[in-house]
Amino acid sequence: MRRTVLFLAFALAASSTFAHDQGGDVSKVNGSIHAESGQTYGDLDTVNGSIHIDSGASVGDVETVNGSISGEDKAVMASASTVNGAIRLGEQSRVTGKVETVNGAVTVGKLSELGDDLSTVNGKILIYQSNITGDVSTVNGDITVGTHSHIHGGITVDKPTGFSWGKQRKPRILIGPNAVVMGELVFKREVELIVHSSAKIGKVTGATVQTYTDKVPDRKD
Repeated sequence: MRRTVLFLAFALAASSTFAHDQGGDVSKVNGSIHAESGQTYGDLDTVNGSIHIDSGASVGDVETVNGSISGEDKAVMASASTVNGAIRLGEQSRVTGKVETVNGAVTVGKLSELGDDLSTVNGKILIYQSNITGDVSTVNGDITVGTHSHIHGGITVDKPTGFSWGKQRKPRILIGPNAVVMGELVFKREVELIVHSSAKIGKVTGATVQTYTDKVPDRKD
């Protein structure tokens, strides 16, 4: 019996290594996944665990339910999605598809490229000097479009669903110096919209633009 168990363990380890060498998928229920630097993988998914992509690694769709997703500088992904967890992309990262989370922040490092939409429900979005091909959206989170960032789509802040007690915190939408938002900015709830005088934005619906030049205004709530 012991010899059989050892043989099965060895066989599983060997098949895992083979899948890694051939760029195969990696799937788990409980546990984290680590994509090593310079390697190519297929899809990575887990239910309860984080996923980390080393610098220079290339992977397919990255998905988890309860866990964060983090990519170091120059990581390449087809898409990134989590329900309960943050998504952090290092500098010069590239994601060809969507980047989305429900409960967690999204951070996009400098000089990164996103080929589709970027969204969260409850979590802030930070974009540092990057290029977003699609739309950027949230419900309850702040959005910061950093200096020299370029969003080819628009920005949407949706209205929360369901009943909630007390005064609602207003999301703050900050568009930094020389940033560009080409599409429409649509706000279906009350927000603070603060735009640098050098930034360029599309049509605004549902909010009043507050312009700044030097210092970012203090929050009103």
